[in-house]
Amino acid sequence: MNAPTTANEDLLYSVTDGIARITFNRPQARNAMTFAMYDRMAEICQEINADRSIKALIMTGAGDKAFASGTDISQFRAFKTAQDALDYEARIDRVLGTLEQCRVPVIAAIAGACTGGGAGIAACCDIRIGTETTRMGFPIARTLGNCLSMSNISRVVALVGPARTKDLIFKARLVEAPEALALGLLNEIVPDVETLQRRADETAKLVASHAPLTLEATKEAVRRIRRTLSREEGEDLILKAYMSEDFREGMDAFLNKRTPVWKGK
Repeated sequence: MNAPTTANEDLLYSVTDGIARITFNRPQARNAMTFAMYDRMAEICQEINADRSIKALIMTGAGDKAFASGTDISQFRAFKTAQDALDYEARIDRVLGTLEQCRVPVIAAIAGACTGGGAGIAACCDIRIGTETTRMGFPIARTLGNCLSMSNISRVVALVGPARTKDLIFKARLVEAPEALALGLLNEIVPDVETLQRRADETAKLVASHAPLTLEATKEAVRRIRRTLSREEGEDLILKAYMSEDFREGMDAFLNKRTPVWKGK
């Protein structure tokens, strides 16, 4: 049975034969995430948790340039106070936590750039399939000068280990598909976008045919095993980055397409 497609233009959602699909639909902005898109993604995960007819979820980006390139930077211009920074990170923690706790297997079909918040979304997924053009990373040390949330740091460390997490963030580099596969950021690589979507569908149908309670229990057990830092444990780090002159400089440089000048304050 097919469910009608719902959309807010920037995020598309449909269900076909028990397989749900979310598409980030801002190809003109490399599928950068607005706050409304984050919130709708969390709502969908809650809807899926309440609908036992849904067996798997595929997440992907429109076009072939990007899965998602992170949070739309223009939204940070409104940040004025310490509470703005804390509220933002609380929002992202809530949204990504909801995605991570979605009861069904979540498959990320990743073509092109998967960076910043987009890479954070991918880290919450259970299976990540990329193409030969996939590039993943958190280049914030050369772009904005902010920091990842504590839960995002915890997820990346769980995937690739502490040393490689520091290597990725310190060097602000994007990992090409073969290295992403070797590190565990990807589970599989396919040649192109057409094959990617077909493989994501095949994988979703496969896991949807298996015992749902086994999958749910395994998914939750793995989540519980991993140590996740709380927001409170990282508030001082969040404020240090988001309230800095460097963060303002990073935003202005990014939006004006120039190289930032870091001062370390």
